[in-house]
Amino acid sequence: MPQRQSQAAKNCKLIHAQTLKFGFGLDGKLGNAIVDLYSKCGDIDFAWKVFDRLDKRDGSAWNSIMSMYSRFDLPEEVVWVFGLMRNSNTPSNQFTFALVLSACGRLANVGLGREIHSELIKMGFYLNSFCEGSLINMYAKCDCLIDARRVFDGVHKPDTISWTSMIAGYVRVGLPEKALELFKEMQRVGGRPDQVAFVTIITACVSLGRLEDAIDLFAQMPNPNVVAWNVMISGHTKNGFEEEAVSFFRNMNLACVKPTRSTLGSVLSAIANLSALDQGQQVHCEAIKLGLASNVYVGSSLINVYSKCQVMESARKVFDEVDVRNTVLWNAMLGGYAQNNHPLEVMEIFSSMRSFGVKPDEFTYSSVLRAIAWLESLEMGRQLHSFIIKRNLGLNLVVGNALVNMYAKSGDLKDARRQFELIEERDNISWNAIIVGYVHEKDEEEAFRMFQKMIFNGFVPEEVSLSSILSGCANLQALEQGKQVHCFSVKVGLDLNIYAGSSLVDMYSKCGDMEAANNVLSEMPVQTVVSRNALIAGYIQSNNTEEAVYRFQEIQAEGLQPSKITFASILTACSESSRLNLGRQVHCYTLKSGVLHDDVFLGVSLLGMYLRSLSIEDAKKLFLEFPKQRSTVLWTCMISGHAQNGYSDKALWFFREMRSDDALPDQATFTSVLSACSGLAALQDGREVHCLIFHMGFNLDEYTCSALVDMYAKGGDIESSVKVFEEMDSKEDAISWNSMIVGFAKNGYAEDALRIFDQMKHLNVEPDDITFLGVLNACSHGGMVSEGREFFNLMIKYYGIQPRIDHYACMIDLLGRGGYLKEAEEFIDDLPFEPDCGIWATLLSACTVHRDEVRGKRAAEELIVLEPQNSSPYVLLSNIYAASKNWDGVNEVRNSMKERGVRKLPGCSWISVGTKTNLFVAGDKFHPSAGEVRAILKDLTALMREHGYVAIIGSVLDEED
Repeated sequence: MPQRQSQAAKNCKLIHAQTLKFGFGLDGKLGNAIVDLYSKCGDIDFAWKVFDRLDKRDGSAWNSIMSMYSRFDLPEEVVWVFGLMRNSNTPSNQFTFALVLSACGRLANVGLGREIHSELIKMGFYLNSFCEGSLINMYAKCDCLIDARRVFDGVHKPDTISWTSMIAGYVRVGLPEKALELFKEMQRVGGRPDQVAFVTIITACVSLGRLEDAIDLFAQMPNPNVVAWNVMISGHTKNGFEEEAVSFFRNMNLACVKPTRSTLGSVLSAIANLSALDQGQQVHCEAIKLGLASNVYVGSSLINVYSKCQVMESARKVFDEVDVRNTVLWNAMLGGYAQNNHPLEVMEIFSSMRSFGVKPDEFTYSSVLRAIAWLESLEMGRQLHSFIIKRNLGLNLVVGNALVNMYAKSGDLKDARRQFELIEERDNISWNAIIVGYVHEKDEEEAFRMFQKMIFNGFVPEEVSLSSILSGCANLQALEQGKQVHCFSVKVGLDLNIYAGSSLVDMYSKCGDMEAANNVLSEMPVQTVVSRNALIAGYIQSNNTEEAVYRFQEIQAEGLQPSKITFASILTACSESSRLNLGRQVHCYTLKSGVLHDDVFLGVSLLGMYLRSLSIEDAKKLFLEFPKQRSTVLWTCMISGHAQNGYSDKALWFFREMRSDDALPDQATFTSVLSACSGLAALQDGREVHCLIFHMGFNLDEYTCSALVDMYAKGGDIESSVKVFEEMDSKEDAISWNSMIVGFAKNGYAEDALRIFDQMKHLNVEPDDITFLGVLNACSHGGMVSEGREFFNLMIKYYGIQPRIDHYACMIDLLGRGGYLKEAEEFIDDLPFEPDCGIWATLLSACTVHRDEVRGKRAAEELIVLEPQNSSPYVLLSNIYAASKNWDGVNEVRNSMKERGVRKLPGCSWISVGTKTNLFVAGDKFHPSAGEVRAILKDLTALMREHGYVAIIGSVLDEED
């Protein structure tokens, strides 16, 4: 201990002073004893001063100096002093040789060791037990196990040191089985292993993964020291037995063995893998008591625990309290923020690290590149890449993998692939990064090719690459390829892996094969919440909400804790009015579980559930419960929810409130509010939003501009719509072209819509189902029946797009408007599904226009069966009868409506004046300005009659209440 050593040095100087005072000098044994005393006190300067003044230096004085350097772990100085001793012709003894052989072992200087071995033989020290043990130790540390074993086998009765040295030698060169055999032989012949021997052999067992043998040997140790406890704790942690490692730590405390920093580091690593926050906090308290909390090694381990438990505030507190921070500690903090997706904090820590002059290493750059990948900041990534090249780390494997990931996640697959090809010694992480990148950017075909190339190059895919490629199969709904990957996962033994197994469940669910998804889940040894979530999402996608709800209840019944994803998925199943009560119950459950507390993700899911269920008041109450500084996502959810449910005026109100709350709109916000403007045909509001879009720089965003095109078109301002479309810098996605095509079609510009479609094809933009819906609408409104038939066939045969019910309805409308009612009827009869209300309503409208009483009656009857309380088919059929003077038919329809209690809903219209939207309903006498409105209408009607307007009186049910 430093204090005792310092006191001993003072005492030594007092004794030395007394010898000089009494005039004894430094002759004989007294001088040698003083040299030895200074050496053992670690006072190198005084040891040498006394040594230089000795009248006669014998072997013991030289040995004292060499022993001093040996204790300071300075083997080079030991060899140097031995050379001086040889040159002085001072004879060596067994202690001299033992010290020099120990230094040779530490320096791995087998050449000098062999020379000493020869001298031992010449001088007759060969059979000395002290020298034999030193020779065995020297050869073992120099990895010359054959020579060590030859000496060992020549020893008549090896002592404990010889046994231990030989066992340690076998462990050192990677022959733990030989070490175990020798240890058993030692016990068989009656040798008594000491603490070092036990620790050495236990280490060998741990390296072999034979933890049970290690536990048996540990149990045989009398009073295990801290090193033995450390080996057991770290061994169990490294082999994945974290709970057992924590148990050993507890037993160590019970045995009153004081932990070291290595102990705390190992047990904290186990706790981090378990994400056991409570246990981590307990060890943190113990570290504080031991004065080790500010130690760099313990501090980095604590940061790792808090990072894995997602408590970054505590991790940062530990970091700030460590006095001396090395690169490892900085990396721990960077890695923690990177793992928890806090990219801005990563950049802040990296900046501080550089300002403190700490030199970054490959792990530093790996974390920073991961943060840049999360930010998708390609320019920042390129700048850092340049800096990495200047530091000559560009070809480092860890950095190379991180660069591939950064470029891929930032959308630059070309540079990601180039960086991947530059890596000479690729590992699984390299392949995973490029495969994940291709899947992330929806280039599944190239991902499949890289996956095959990975296998061809002799790499066995692990759970990350398998999960990524299965995600690609799910995206493409490529069931057959998914099954092939499943077979491969069985072959490599990963089908039961939690991560890969959950991806298999997800793949089969998204491909609609719920039976296979269930089979995979049932075979998994551990059915986690993640795998259950995939199954629930699959059932919801398949519209089997009953089974989804049952699976959710199953999670609760088995005592598993639903995650945020579980709640979000099941809330999607509760989006119908009939399941609103279940949705409210799930809401209560999230509150009791504590997972809803200020959680935006779950908040959006709950708001969406209430809005889709038309429970507007519940949505508003929940929204108001969130903190006043509400996020953009929450505001956008309220705006889009109201717009999608027909409450466009409310959506605009929420947008104005959002602006007054200083929340910044994003792409999704603008798209939603423009949809609300479209629903109200509120051009003035739309123009104001357009100005804001321009000022915030979203005028360069393709999706926002597409929404602007749609808004102006639906408001009847086709010129502004065209202007926005032509000013768009990027029109790579079909959505912008679709908006223009549909805009032209709805406003009666059929030829312009088809012209835009031709431009789209010329620029190789792939049309989708919405494109053809717009084109067919254009043909329908333009009376282009033959062209419409051609486009419908082109969609199916050339582009492979399967028609939706909307496409079929559009074709019926096209044929009906053109007067091809018989063909339209036959088209309906040949549909591959049962026609819905929209199909029959389209035919009925066409029959009304062309006064086809027979087909009109059939269409109306079909509609009445599907929607008995809808007044529209009655009205339209009545109008058909009235047009052909079939008054009996008119009376029959009127009586049928009365018998069934069907009432015609009055027509309504609205107009926006300032910020207020005024709604007018036919026959409404309660509007505050009803008198003024009627007066103006009277004047307008008179003016219209002067210009030749004649009222149509054929629609006899128009005055029905």
